[in-house]
Amino acid sequence: MSQLSPDLGLHDVNAGGHDTVYTQSMLPSPGMYKLDILLKRGHNLAIRDRGGTSDPYVKFKLGKKEVFRSKVIYKNLNPVWDERFCLPIDNLHEPLYIKVMQLREQIIQQFKNNVSQRAIARNLQSIISSKDSENLEKSLQVSSKQSQRLSEVHKKSQLWRSMVSISLIEGRDLIPMDQNGLSDPYVKFKLGNEKYKSKTMSKTLNPQWREHFDLHVFDEDGGVLEISVWDKDTGRRDDFMGRCALDLSALSREQTHKLELDLEDGQGQLMLLVTLTASAAVSISDLSIHLLDDPHECQQILNKYSLLRSFCNLSDIGIVQVKILRAEGLMAADVTGKSDPFCVIELCNDRLQTHTVYKNLNPEWNKVFTLNVKDIHSVLEVSVYDEDRDKNADFLGKVAIPLLNIHNGEQKAYILKNKEMTGPTKGVIFLEADVIYNSVKASLRTFETPEQKYIGEESKVSKQLLLQNFNRVKRCIMFLINMGSYINSCFEWESPRRSICAFLAFVLVVWNLELYMVPLSLLLFLGWNYFLLASGKETREGSVSEDEECEKDEKDSDKKGFMDKLYAIQDVCISVQTALDEVASYGERIKNIFNWTVPFLSWLAIAALCVASLLVYLIPLRYIVLVWGINKFTKKLRNPYLIDNNELLDFLSRVPSDVQVVGDCLLSFIELKLRFSTA
Repeated sequence: MSQLSPDLGLHDVNAGGHDTVYTQSMLPSPGMYKLDILLKRGHNLAIRDRGGTSDPYVKFKLGKKEVFRSKVIYKNLNPVWDERFCLPIDNLHEPLYIKVMQLREQIIQQFKNNVSQRAIARNLQSIISSKDSENLEKSLQVSSKQSQRLSEVHKKSQLWRSMVSISLIEGRDLIPMDQNGLSDPYVKFKLGNEKYKSKTMSKTLNPQWREHFDLHVFDEDGGVLEISVWDKDTGRRDDFMGRCALDLSALSREQTHKLELDLEDGQGQLMLLVTLTASAAVSISDLSIHLLDDPHECQQILNKYSLLRSFCNLSDIGIVQVKILRAEGLMAADVTGKSDPFCVIELCNDRLQTHTVYKNLNPEWNKVFTLNVKDIHSVLEVSVYDEDRDKNADFLGKVAIPLLNIHNGEQKAYILKNKEMTGPTKGVIFLEADVIYNSVKASLRTFETPEQKYIGEESKVSKQLLLQNFNRVKRCIMFLINMGSYINSCFEWESPRRSICAFLAFVLVVWNLELYMVPLSLLLFLGWNYFLLASGKETREGSVSEDEECEKDEKDSDKKGFMDKLYAIQDVCISVQTALDEVASYGERIKNIFNWTVPFLSWLAIAALCVASLLVYLIPLRYIVLVWGINKFTKKLRNPYLIDNNELLDFLSRVPSDVQVVGDCLLSFIELKLRFSTA
């Protein structure tokens, strides 16, 4: 292979898997090299399984970074891989580590060589060469063509060929791992780089998971789905319970297969439903050539998702096409005052990314991504990262756009926000998106379980998030309290005109109420609010102003001292503590009525329930509600000085909660002990 010239910008693929744009200032001195590696086969590998075989694969690390991992060859001591890959290098003396691994991360064999050596091992071919200056121009032309091919390989490595839908139903007769003769099993799935972990079922050998998820298939032949079962242990390493493998190439497409897989290195079975779907409409292209710009292709897509085809392939709802144009004013993540930004676009569990633009705070990507829409209520997330060669990428900013909020063909500048999406960070990104979907399919999908993200951020304790959630709950409760106060003001005749109107409306509604009027009233309420929004008489600024007020409160809290913040947290904790005590107390009091904690109150409840049952049996419910309402409205007129009360809450207040019961028992025990001691 050839050395890259320092005076020519080339488009290549770096070791991290991103497209790389090399410019004159970026290329190292003396040059950049491309390493071609062909992994052929292994011979007489070590035995690592009980059956006298191994499940080997090979990991390649350049320095401290893993650059390639081969596929797994099952139950074979003489595996044949025949896999080729390429990576650019800038240091011929950097060591290349080669590890032959067992499927469960046991090292079978390990090599270490400098990249500058001609041959790394007998079954590994690596060639590196540098052309003379007089042949430099020819070598650059060859390298440029190879770089374009590498870019295509990188692009294809992101695009999945098809999807496999998996329903994990149950496990049968699993091996007991705990001292009580039971287990806490969960299942791990791995298909290439795609992973999924099921929920843990406690204390059972026949777990019922009933989980559904999708994985992307990148191999044309389908690949091998690796399945392992584990026992969850708190405070120590989880125990291995068994494994199995499923060759997807043996399954027919567009057909649901009911599979009962026996576990190896353990006992029991797993029951799965597996469906291998056809290739998804996923693509990455340049700005000059993309799907919806072609009138013929665009018309075909519109016909595919037209209302006439509403009941064909209900899972294929539509497509979204996103143009990632450029960003401006990004955060400087490197010590040089620059960044190496690239974009990651995510739609639920679908994830694609752009190439990296090096040493630039105003990058231009000009890439077009096309993704399938499986749920019209999904949120399109576009994140910007700074590439670091020796460690994880640095986060620069993120935007989240609900698909229903996208206006087709509209180019917009979005302010980048932090990871929690609670505040802005530095920079803006320019995007243009188009969504084409079938409204009938999208409506039917709305009533199904939404797809969950397999990889999400772990929850962390946050003072601001605690205050924000507390204020949200407080607003909801205050809304209910204000509504109750408004209704009570009608009973109290604070405004005679309003009370008369409310009384007449109550009598009219109760006297003529039919069951169909309940959804009809909700329909009228929705229609009225839509009319107000459409006419401009009412806007959604209320929620926006509340969010702005929350952000203002957060900024003000940052300016406060430590004691002020401590008092604010203390007030929130006291309010939450009081609210939880009230809710728990009323729940315990209702329970204690039926537990005969206070027999007098339980007998009284029996008498009241008997009277209520008799009244409802003899008198229609409409008349009972009408009498109750008339009594409520006229109570203040009959006795202006009457103090209003709620009979049910007054009754519950006489029933002791569990805390009060325990306290009374403790006092009785102390009194009894004192009596015995004095006697």
